[in-house]
Amino acid sequence: MFHSATLPPAKKRPRPEGSGAQCHQVKFAKVTLYIVERRMGRSRRGFLSSLARSKGFCVEDVLSNKVTHVVAEGNPAKELWAWLHAQAAGLATDTEVLDISWFTESMRAGWPVAVESRHRIQDTSQVGLPSTSESTVSQYACQRRTTLDNPNKIFTDAFELLAEHSDFCDSKGPALAFKRAASVLKSLPAMLRGLGDMEGLPCLGEQTRAVMKEILECGRSSKVEAILSDKKFQTMKLFTSVWGVGPKTAEKWYLQGLRTLEEVVTEPHVHLNRMQRAGFLYYADISRAVTKAEAQAVGRIVEEAVHQISPNASVVLTGGFRRGKEVGHDVDYILTTPEVGSEEGLLLRVIDRLNYQGILLYTEYQESTFDANRMPCRRFEAMDHYPKCFLIIQLHAEAVQDGALSCDQDDRRGWRAVRLDLVAPPADRFAYTLLGWSGSTQFERDLRRFARLERGMLLDNHALYDKSKDVFLPAKTEEDIFGHLGLEYIEPWQRNA
Repeated sequence: MFHSATLPPAKKRPRPEGSGAQCHQVKFAKVTLYIVERRMGRSRRGFLSSLARSKGFCVEDVLSNKVTHVVAEGNPAKELWAWLHAQAAGLATDTEVLDISWFTESMRAGWPVAVESRHRIQDTSQVGLPSTSESTVSQYACQRRTTLDNPNKIFTDAFELLAEHSDFCDSKGPALAFKRAASVLKSLPAMLRGLGDMEGLPCLGEQTRAVMKEILECGRSSKVEAILSDKKFQTMKLFTSVWGVGPKTAEKWYLQGLRTLEEVVTEPHVHLNRMQRAGFLYYADISRAVTKAEAQAVGRIVEEAVHQISPNASVVLTGGFRRGKEVGHDVDYILTTPEVGSEEGLLLRVIDRLNYQGILLYTEYQESTFDANRMPCRRFEAMDHYPKCFLIIQLHAEAVQDGALSCDQDDRRGWRAVRLDLVAPPADRFAYTLLGWSGSTQFERDLRRFARLERGMLLDNHALYDKSKDVFLPAKTEEDIFGHLGLEYIEPWQRNA
């Protein structure tokens, strides 16, 4: 969240014993670092300081004119520079004020890398929006911290609608462009208020800038209004709201002259698959948002079933709820066991348990197709190869905290249908599965793109492969994966790209 208040004066603290520069050999005498604690926290600053000293860097705990490189993480430029100018000690005129990306690259290289324009946090007197130069806003979502606070919703809502329309038209290029632009704007700490605020922002092409310009000048977008009033778009959106119905199927029904859900289910020439039939049957429930309390209740049901089978197994919530969302369209859980191989057959036994309880409304199980000998996969596939199942379960009110179900007030059944996805990867693949299933979609897409283009690696839900060394990189935690990629770790609640 953006805080407009200026940074508080730095407090001089005693250096912890053993962390001082005298404990390490200084290899780079011409470089003196100062790491800004604000937005980073004391423990992280201490860790980064110790890391830099262990690499031979000189790190000052107090800002002074001896400092040659100031390193900051997540500080809006205007806020940071206001604080720097207020310091009595001041800075030397040639002091570099740098984003954490320079520090990360230097630690990875083992020496101070050359400072480039993309590393610098520019001083700006601009009112309203902090500097949005390339040095502070990365083209990759995996290098941006994006919370659920979105001050640019007026623009991102428009872009997401335009992206959805492009997807319906099978225009993948424009759809991706609008999604990337929306992702960048969601990461900004303040609202864009003028055309000048767009300068230096990545992923804003001619079309997206034109839409933003019109919204800034008129308060609306004529393209968005045209789409919202388009009968075909309305019908496509209705059809794709049914579980199991994608744009191609929706287009087919539209060309057949169908316009309502009732017409689809009564048309004798329309043949629905199992998932689509369930989608229509439970449409009123599964088209409605699932609350966090309902997701947690589903988790307790799954956990109880799992522990009856494998007491040492874990049940981990993923998806939007792990990123801090209060509502979602379904519930995703990863089942993980302590040892590789003990996950085999676990999902089938869990399905049996749920079925025995009489709460399974729909089941689709997919067996594992995972083969370590076929890795790395040079082409990313949307679905991983672990055993997984797609379920609809009957969630009763008494299972939810306070007995509150998100149903219509007139619904007296005392239960609702909820979509539930389960996946059971091998224990040694859990970290990669957790990262992939946590999302968001754009964050994961840019993480894979960053790995491929910037690090020469291949990343998916199964592994991280270093092409230059011809090795797979093991990971027990998500932090390990970020470390392999030379990226600062981003918490799940900051991945809402």
